[in-house]
Amino acid sequence: MSADERVLSRRRLRNAVRARIGVDRRALAAFRIALAVTLLVDLGLRARNLTAFYTDAGVLPRSALAEASPLAARVSLHALSGEAWAVGLLFLVAAAAAVALAVGYRTRVATALSLVLLASLQARNPFVLNAGDTLFWQLLGAGLFCPLGARWSIDAVRRQGSDAASTHEGRTARERFAGSASALLLAVVLVVYVSNAVEKLRGTAWPGGEAVELVFRLTYLHGPLGGLVPEAPGLLAAATYGWLALLVASPLLVASAGRVRAALAGTLFAAHLSMAFTLQIGVFSAISAAALLPFFPPFVWDRVEELAGPTSERLRRWAESFADGPGESAPSKRPVRGRVVAGVAVVLLAALLAWNGMALGLVDAPEPVATVTDPTERGWNMFAPDPPSTDSLVLTTATTAGGDRIDALYGDPVAADRPPSDARAYPTARWRKYLTLLAADESPARVDALLAHLCARPGGDIGVDAASVSVSTVEIDVTGGNETQVHELGTRECRTG
Repeated sequence: MSADERVLSRRRLRNAVRARIGVDRRALAAFRIALAVTLLVDLGLRARNLTAFYTDAGVLPRSALAEASPLAARVSLHALSGEAWAVGLLFLVAAAAAVALAVGYRTRVATALSLVLLASLQARNPFVLNAGDTLFWQLLGAGLFCPLGARWSIDAVRRQGSDAASTHEGRTARERFAGSASALLLAVVLVVYVSNAVEKLRGTAWPGGEAVELVFRLTYLHGPLGGLVPEAPGLLAAATYGWLALLVASPLLVASAGRVRAALAGTLFAAHLSMAFTLQIGVFSAISAAALLPFFPPFVWDRVEELAGPTSERLRRWAESFADGPGESAPSKRPVRGRVVAGVAVVLLAALLAWNGMALGLVDAPEPVATVTDPTERGWNMFAPDPPSTDSLVLTTATTAGGDRIDALYGDPVAADRPPSDARAYPTARWRKYLTLLAADESPARVDALLAHLCARPGGDIGVDAASVSVSTVEIDVTGGNETQVHELGTRECRTG
């Protein structure tokens, strides 16, 4: 092979790699906006139960948090005060940072602040988290190493000579961001799908085509349209195999390019949005959909810009009104920082792959890791290896001094003697997570805090004083026989008057 041929071969290989680990800067902009919107939605949903989950008057006062997770109690900014006003102030700061991230104003600072506040909020109550919360902070962390504000942002408009001010032809070569940082961002998403596929294949319900039908038998998981899913075994089996096939094919998100990659990312994107309407899983669907945006190739964003047209020009002029000085410097203008960022991203990428290898049991955890935690308990095992076989419901009953009974979570009247059949689904995904974990370990401090909070809740919410409250969980076997088990978490006399 001649020297010219070797050079050409290396160039082709480099271009092929860039096409697969590179991310269109407009995709990063869309990803940034989606992250910010999801942050705002998450804050809004959490704010409904701000007192219940994040204050000393709630189900997890700081003393109980310190007993259950000393490290979380020490590092969480939200644990500095147990008052609702202080936590609410941090919510407002987080919302302001999310708005700054959405419009791309001081983007890297807004990303870092959003990450710190999200991690702090999650540490304040780790018992209400699901896999989506873990993915959320990992995406924000990976985004710190990427030029999220390079396009469609106030920073881009403020920065002289930025991509936003270049002609299409002049910026084509600079549209794709490729390197260890982009590889880290894509890997964060890919390991979720690959790990979950491996876990599902280890079970029987997914390879057997029964998993989706089993999931929709669990009424506590029903979203707004979950109860409308038809009981058609053939259709549900097709959905099971279809989702499993998408997970198995997920490596093509990186291994392929162009239309194949766009089609796979688009199908996964649509599937996650459908889950938002059929399953009660919090922001998991939204953050999973946002995570797929960096995989869409340039021709998709070309079309988006064509459709945006006049709207994008009006937004650009609006952003120029904030051009009171230079924005964040482009990464290419800070080579030393760029090399440091790339080096850190390489280390994090290696750690990410190693951790997920340990979580899947493919490699043994080193002794320093094994003495601290068990990675196999922190993998991406959503509905894997098999979905749960029991429907988990709750009975929370507050009895007034006059003998009336109300549901302490929902606030409406209930039967004087509540049978197990009167059990209800949880008000939110976070209430479900908290109460099911509590039923599993029955921490006395957390049970007492829950009952104390429910004693106060009816008086504050519906204008009556509770003389006593009781909480029970009800489990119904959905695989056959409908066997029901009732487990009482506790009963408490409430002080009235």
